[in-house]
Amino acid sequence: MILFTSLNSARMKDLEENLNIAINVVEAHYKQPESEWPFLIITDHFLKSPELVKAMYAKMSNQERVTLLDIIIAKVMADEPLTKEEIPVFLSHAELFASTFVDQCRLVLKLTSEQYTDDEEALATIRLLDVLCEMSVHGDLLGYLQAYPGLLDRVVDLLRLIHVTGTDTTNIFSACSYIKADSNISNMAEGFKSHLIRLIGNLCYKNRVNQDKVNEMDAIHLILDNCSPDDRNPFMTQWVVYTIRNLTEDNTQNQDLIANMEEQGLVDASLLKKMGFEVEKRGDKLILKSIRDAPQP
Repeated sequence: MILFTSLNSARMKDLEENLNIAINVVEAHYKQPESEWPFLIITDHFLKSPELVKAMYAKMSNQERVTLLDIIIAKVMADEPLTKEEIPVFLSHAELFASTFVDQCRLVLKLTSEQYTDDEEALATIRLLDVLCEMSVHGDLLGYLQAYPGLLDRVVDLLRLIHVTGTDTTNIFSACSYIKADSNISNMAEGFKSHLIRLIGNLCYKNRVNQDKVNEMDAIHLILDNCSPDDRNPFMTQWVVYTIRNLTEDNTQNQDLIANMEEQGLVDASLLKKMGFEVEKRGDKLILKSIRDAPQP
């Protein structure tokens, strides 16, 4: 409480030179999550300084990074929207987390090996994806993330690697009909593949450049191939539907591609119908059309 009331802009600068104090506050929140003072110090003071957050993140342990990222998710998802003053600050945070994810996202592949199933760096990268998903829901942050160099490419590439690895061998990214209640690793990785698809959908929302890029990366069939129940990825089908709708909205090229897939037998017509689409033949042309309202993400 004393630290909270004594902090001001000048003393925030001092914290950049004494990072251990700031990191200790994050550690205090991790150890005593019921205490509101560490949480308030982080949300009301630390998160207002992109320079401090960047310096802290570089020096933190991976467990502390996960704690900080959880707080940021709570802030972005709060009932009260980000203020105009907070938007530029969170754009800086978005840059840090997008950059880190682009550089480190392949670390999650280490979790496919039994000897690395407790790799905290990989688990922190999973939480980065969660942050980017929630940030990309916010209109002011979405445009920045949609244009961030390499982000969409990395997410698509990682989805492909995770899908192939989970299909060829049995690991925590393989489709599963049940989850062991005592498996912390499974809990951490739960929803990872569906969140990759969700982020692709957000990055392609009303963005023709990204819609076309996903097509060019031959990833539309990859996304459709994940439209099946998977207890490790709740709401997978809904996120695939959401992403396909964003990929095909006002994009006849992507619509035609899916329609031709159906005619060639590469996509099951019953699958498209379950997703709310059907292919109609008009003369020599195949038309992909919606047969129900888009679901709410």
